[in-house]
Amino acid sequence: VPLYEETSLPMSQGVIKIAIANYSYLGTIANPIKDRLSQSGFKCEFIERSQEEIQEILDLASEERFISGESLEISQFDEDAVIEAIKETSDYSDQAISFEFDDDVDVDLAMQEEDSLDLATEMMDSKIQNAAGKVLIHSCRNEYSDIHIEPREDGYKIRVRKDGVMQKFMSMSRKPGLRLVACLKNMANMDTAERRASQDGKILRKYEGNTLEFRCNTVPAKHGEKMVLRILNSDASALKLDTLIHIESVRESFRKIMNANNGIVIVSGPTGSGKSTTLAAALREKDSGDTNIVTAEDPIEYDMGGDINQVQVNRAKGQTFSMILRTFLRQDPDVILIGETRDPETAESSMDAAETGHLVFTTLHANSSTSSLTRLLDMDVPKYKLNASVRGVLAQRLLRKVCTGCAMKRPITEREAIQFNIKKGTTIVYANSLSAQEKLERKEENTLCQKCLGSGYKGRIGAYELLIVDRKIQEAISNGYTDREIEKIAIEANSMLTLAQYGVELVKENLTTLSEVVRVCKAE
Repeated sequence: VPLYEETSLPMSQGVIKIAIANYSYLGTIANPIKDRLSQSGFKCEFIERSQEEIQEILDLASEERFISGESLEISQFDEDAVIEAIKETSDYSDQAISFEFDDDVDVDLAMQEEDSLDLATEMMDSKIQNAAGKVLIHSCRNEYSDIHIEPREDGYKIRVRKDGVMQKFMSMSRKPGLRLVACLKNMANMDTAERRASQDGKILRKYEGNTLEFRCNTVPAKHGEKMVLRILNSDASALKLDTLIHIESVRESFRKIMNANNGIVIVSGPTGSGKSTTLAAALREKDSGDTNIVTAEDPIEYDMGGDINQVQVNRAKGQTFSMILRTFLRQDPDVILIGETRDPETAESSMDAAETGHLVFTTLHANSSTSSLTRLLDMDVPKYKLNASVRGVLAQRLLRKVCTGCAMKRPITEREAIQFNIKKGTTIVYANSLSAQEKLERKEENTLCQKCLGSGYKGRIGAYELLIVDRKIQEAISNGYTDREIEKIAIEANSMLTLAQYGVELVKENLTTLSEVVRVCKAE
């Protein structure tokens, strides 16, 4: 790496100092470097430096060029090329892709101490900012849930998640990819100079009167910095349990436990399974104006409105879930939402709050309703507290809904009827999923389904598994039964539909497919 130019006399030939980590390489690279510098009127001298020192010099120089905008590679990231790539993955017209922005951000709504940036102004600053803004808006319009910007050895790849499935979006060379990540990190108020440690941030903007919110996270990967932006839907106006939980018996049983005077209600599932959406709908239903409802969330995904008081977790200032919960208990709450139970301290505090006359809602990362109980036991929650506090556990997943525009019907096979306990002769639907080549051919023929664009699915629907912690389940917990044994007891008592059984009921109503139930609910 070149370090600096050194001149001893005013008219003498300049000397470029070049650092090298391994002198044995000079046998192959010294002469080409000397010849190249000689053509520009310079001599060169080699200085030994450690690999770490050279890497640090390169990192600093690279960041300096990104921030100053002097990088020659910036011009390679052409806005038109980005828009063309977007067009290739979308059926939107030119007019739909040429976005207009309304970005007078309400600071109070944003709940940020600092002034929010105006996206329209940002997009006029440079092509990279213009392209970044268009990618964000395009992702919201296409109802993607996540944007993944992934470094590769020879470039960057962008993939998106729609209806729970990852899809290719676009690719670019390495330097423009680095520039895009740096731009998005700047928009999320993250440290653009820090690329060796994970960071969290948030992009919050206004668009056509709606709030656009992206939760951002970076992690140093093998070939560079990987960035994921999760698109948050802050509009809770359409959230209703009647819409979310399709099977009436499960819905009414859940209403029964969520209307208890005290105790704890747990919603479990992996990241992105809709836990926050279900809880938001439940709290909006409970918000009658005569109860004090408080929430601790990270992040606040929905503006629930009404008389619900929402609090953002801020670990940097000591505002953890357990700390906020202790504060809540001094403010006379009736209903408390703890966004996530992830450690023994929060779990025990939630149980204590449930035992002292409060109704507590929380989420847990677990594979099923019964494994949620064993997970709490692993967090050192005593069995007697579990039995005294937990009213029920709702495990959930999201299944893709079959597209109504191109779905095909067929009678169920004998093997499927036996495997899924469906009556023989039942007509079910299957998705008309097309390969990339088939999509292209259908598009040219103008026969491509306009609802799903050949994926065979459009939208998602929840699958739920509700475990009511009644006397039988309490006895099983006290006796140290495994989660599988507890599940068997609940099924035999006809008090619980498993996730797979719930999914099969949706298949019978032609809302989803058997292959989707197998994929998501791990049905055997």
